[in-house]
Amino acid sequence: MNLLPQALMQIVSTLFQIVGYWFIFRKCGVRSFWALVPGAREYHIGVCADKEQEGRILAVLGIVLRVFSYFRLDESDNGFLMFLSLALAMSQLIYRIRILGGLCRVFGRPRRWIVPMLFFEGLTAMYWGLSGDFQPVNLQEKEEAGGEIKVSGVNLEVSDEGLAVNIDERAVFDLFKKRYLLRDIHMTIPAGHMVLLLGGSGAGKTTYVNAVTGYEKAKATITLKEKDLYREYGKMKYDIGFVPQQDLMRGNDTVERTLSDAASLRLPADMPAGQKKERVEAALEQFGLGSVRGSLVEKLSGGQRKRLSIAMEFISNPSLFILDEPDSGLDGVVARSIFENLRSIADEGKIVMVITHTPDRVIDLFDDVIVLAKDSNRTGRLAWYGSVEDAYRFFGKNSMEEILLAINQKDEGGEGRAEEYIGKYVDYLIEKAG
Repeated sequence: MNLLPQALMQIVSTLFQIVGYWFIFRKCGVRSFWALVPGAREYHIGVCADKEQEGRILAVLGIVLRVFSYFRLDESDNGFLMFLSLALAMSQLIYRIRILGGLCRVFGRPRRWIVPMLFFEGLTAMYWGLSGDFQPVNLQEKEEAGGEIKVSGVNLEVSDEGLAVNIDERAVFDLFKKRYLLRDIHMTIPAGHMVLLLGGSGAGKTTYVNAVTGYEKAKATITLKEKDLYREYGKMKYDIGFVPQQDLMRGNDTVERTLSDAASLRLPADMPAGQKKERVEAALEQFGLGSVRGSLVEKLSGGQRKRLSIAMEFISNPSLFILDEPDSGLDGVVARSIFENLRSIADEGKIVMVITHTPDRVIDLFDDVIVLAKDSNRTGRLAWYGSVEDAYRFFGKNSMEEILLAINQKDEGGEGRAEEYIGKYVDYLIEKAG
């Protein structure tokens, strides 16, 4: 007979929580509608409290405990499940206390407010949300530290045989939050250019490459030789070559057999066998592998293996050729010869894009440099695209290593000036596009 009043009290308490957190979220700059969604509500309370990770855990614990409630555990139920349910409930309480303590700190209130929050959460949340006396004291500091960097809004076009990259965003949903991996990346790369892709750890180099090659599509328009890569991916994929850092070759195959297998995979199925053989022969000659064509892959030197790895992808004669650290593990002389080979490929009218951790020893071979950097939201942004010499002037530096140090975060040993250069480049791009 007491079930109805208890149910009404629970409904009223839940409504108070929703209303209270609706206004608390608004004060913290979080979208208010998340207060309506169980699980998401707990996560965003953690966001407001500067305890995002704890909020994630609390949201998951709440969902798991709701599932457990359907078991209706009593003395006759499985003892292990009873123990597990109790352990989860205790964990939930601990994380709630941590988050509520953080919320008190954000709002500049003593930690004794945790007690009414625990036992009268609905009423307390209503009071905090509706009272003008309760405001997050560090909201302005958070906005200044983590606010949005302006975007250019430009959309560049290419009229020749080059590459046009217009990435508005590449984002994923991380639990209840949209997280940007890349934003506002716009550039046009002419055919025949060799381009360095520079950026610190987590700056978005791999994400950028995946978006440009169509491996992981972004909200973007990628145009290669005036054809939309995303719309015509089935045809265009043969026009893009990508060489990963780690080679994927069988050690007990010969060099010639490895290239023949690559030709079967990388070239259209309807291409005549004679033409495929011609491509294999051309690759052997172009990459200096003719003398070791009958050798086993496992017997090759490091430089020869790298040349073979490059030849496997280049056998399709791509217009866009991307390489991830082709000089990894190679000494200076061998690495230089690899890059000179890539320079000759670019001179044939191809676009060659290279990621390398030692760019200064071969920087004279590059035409342009793309500099990606993390903003305060840890989103990959474009800090520069243009010629190498202009990059030195733009950053006021004398080497690529110095540029990288300038944009790296201070906790990474850098100068922490990424946002300065991102904003500066946005202004430059808007002026250039106008």
